[in-house]
Amino acid sequence: MTNRKLYIKTWGCQMNVYDSQRMADILGPLGYSVVDSPEDADMLILNTCHIREKATDKVFSELGRLREHKDAKEDRGGRMLIAVAGCVAQAEGEFILERAPYVDMVFGPQTYHELPEMVVKATGAYGSARIVNTDFPEESKFDYLPEEHLAQGPAAFLSIQEGCDKFCTFCVVPYTRGSEFSRTAAKILDEARRQADAGVKEITLLGQNVNAWHGEGLDGKVWGLGRLIEEVAKIDSVKRIRYTTSHPRDMEPGLIAAHRDIEKLMPFLHLPVQSGSDRILKAMNRKHKAETFFEIIADLRKARPDIALSSDFIVGFPGETDEDFEQTMTLVREITFASAYSFKYSARPGTPAAAMGGLVHEDIKNERLQRLQDLLNEQQLAFNRRTEGLSLPVLFDRKGNRPGQLHARTPYNQSIHCDANERLLGEIVDVRVTEGHANSLRGELVLANGQPLRTGASL
Repeated sequence: MTNRKLYIKTWGCQMNVYDSQRMADILGPLGYSVVDSPEDADMLILNTCHIREKATDKVFSELGRLREHKDAKEDRGGRMLIAVAGCVAQAEGEFILERAPYVDMVFGPQTYHELPEMVVKATGAYGSARIVNTDFPEESKFDYLPEEHLAQGPAAFLSIQEGCDKFCTFCVVPYTRGSEFSRTAAKILDEARRQADAGVKEITLLGQNVNAWHGEGLDGKVWGLGRLIEEVAKIDSVKRIRYTTSHPRDMEPGLIAAHRDIEKLMPFLHLPVQSGSDRILKAMNRKHKAETFFEIIADLRKARPDIALSSDFIVGFPGETDEDFEQTMTLVREITFASAYSFKYSARPGTPAAAMGGLVHEDIKNERLQRLQDLLNEQQLAFNRRTEGLSLPVLFDRKGNRPGQLHARTPYNQSIHCDANERLLGEIVDVRVTEGHANSLRGELVLANGQPLRTGASL
């Protein structure tokens, strides 16, 4: 079989990272192997995200750079396929082909299981065809993915749910990823076992609304996410379980109880709230109130007192007043977060919010965002400093930035650097936190004490 070079550049969420890995799996039988540079590759794939501002412009800017590599290879008598995948491809497929005639393939996130057929058509012996494939096929792509997916390290993503039925007015995901779909527990557990056999010790369960997962269980009944986590935890060599991203409307009692009962479920939760104002939450079509969020957090902290929380915030949503913004600041002060993501609102074409009036001036958005980020950064630093002196079991997942240093993740999802031998890569080892900084920790190896991580009090 001819050896071909495949370069994939991934933007956006963990789901895109997972999708890129699976695209590489699918193309493997055609002779493609992943390389780190686009130069002289036989195929280039941009796996795109439509969430951030000016996403389409960024794609075309990157395509312009990749075109230089394609032209250079063709000048040498070779051939290079350029493909655009993901959510920008789903939303802008025909426009991409029209504006970038050197792009060979455009396909959405629901169709990459058809990649072999698309490649054959694009490189056909009887003339090549430019491909645009942005359908939502009736069959699930997960039914057609190869089983020989091997993890690339001690921590891996596992997609269990895709799509969204929430239709928040600011979000394009329901239009680019489709409606909510849950894989069966049997197929998820089969993939989890294959990952474990490949050396994975930490699995992150993925979904656009991962806690909306309601799949067929091993007993033929419909399970919720808490029940699925319980079953994943039975895989001996899987030591740590996480899940992302969640929606407040789907934080069911069984899932909250899992944080209390399942030791392998890490004490960290990313739960986007977006705003502390009920008026803005209604305009966003979030279908929950700020008080609902407070109640969920109270239940979670009762179940797992040391749980660390993360969230998403949008400032400057159409119609947001000073009072609305102050309600968001109040929510942040009262709950406190270990980390968070915050953004200025920017319109996404085709979403209901893009047609709303009451636009907030850019200077006001900037000022509000700065105030919010100052508070969130202060809370993150305070949380990191509260872990100083604790001995935490960390998973060493890669080399650090300097010789003799390894990088790891704490149970609370903090980055921590420690001087350690490379033989500890992929191992879970107790480390004492010596320094808490704004974005990471420093630590030193300690002897394992054999005690489970249960501080018994909120950090």
